[in-house]
Amino acid sequence: MTHDPSFWTDQDRAQKVMSGIKRLKDRIDPWVVLIKDLEDVQALYELAMAEGDQSLEAEVKDLLKKVREQYESRRVLELLSGEADRFDAFVDIHAGAGGTESCDWASMLVRMYTRWAERRKFKVEVVDLLEAEGGVKSATLQITGEYAYGFLKSEHGVHRMVRISPFDAAARRHTSFTSVAVHPVIDDTIEVDIKPDDIRVDTYRAQGAGGQHVNKTDSAVRLTHYATGIVVQCQNERSQHKNKATAMSMLKSRLYEYYKAEQDKEMAKYSADKKAIEWGSQIRSYVFQPYTMVKDHRTKHEVGQVQNVMDGDLDGFMEDYLRSAWENTLAAPGGDDEL
Repeated sequence: MTHDPSFWTDQDRAQKVMSGIKRLKDRIDPWVVLIKDLEDVQALYELAMAEGDQSLEAEVKDLLKKVREQYESRRVLELLSGEADRFDAFVDIHAGAGGTESCDWASMLVRMYTRWAERRKFKVEVVDLLEAEGGVKSATLQITGEYAYGFLKSEHGVHRMVRISPFDAAARRHTSFTSVAVHPVIDDTIEVDIKPDDIRVDTYRAQGAGGQHVNKTDSAVRLTHYATGIVVQCQNERSQHKNKATAMSMLKSRLYEYYKAEQDKEMAKYSADKKAIEWGSQIRSYVFQPYTMVKDHRTKHEVGQVQNVMDGDLDGFMEDYLRSAWENTLAAPGGDDEL
């Protein structure tokens, strides 16, 4: 098809097709390499057995271990089959009721997701930040990396922290809640139509860091989508034009998820997910005192090293969530037909 001269007459279509081919190759080629590596291990094992050469045992075990690690890595990626899973992600973090304690918890989550991204060598950009006494009132991160949204969608919901508050002179135990919302950064392969008349554009002075110029000009941008009531804002750049472009990208991602949910056949499941982000209906609890534990209430995945989690060790929680979602898909009526 790509060898047909007429294929390239429509450049936009050609680019989309070539991007699709590349995505398929990126998904299939590692499995081809893995099969070849496994065949090499098998050949070495058979040679050692035929010659009775025990000196090859250590090499066979080492190669088999590497193949197993590659398999586990590829197996997790196979769980990321959603249309938007391969995209980058916007992560919105909002402190709940509780004043300084909740704002501190929100800032801790900002750090946690930043550390997780750094572990994967992903790029992290603070798109919007509203600071408050003791921490962060709200923040939006843009995390750029392969399958960023696919992994981070597991974090969508309310996160609960229990600890002896450093802000309480009586050293009492406090419970704080912070909501996390995750949206894909939509690229040109998915169309989300936004007409100028569909939105209101407001400009205002940035409230966060960024220097005197940012704080003295109306560089921050807020977009309101009339039909859905969705509001996004960006203030991280000195340029109003750049902030508007980023805000439009954020709005596209929110609208994509909104319309996708509207068209979803499993509306009951969607309603349950929405209910799960209400205050008090946490998806995960982080306990710092009187003992340490992090527990995901959806998958029951639990670890005792809370500090490791706060340093970005989230892969176990994410992978269990992906496996659970896959199993639920298989168990749903018609699940086998959709695969």
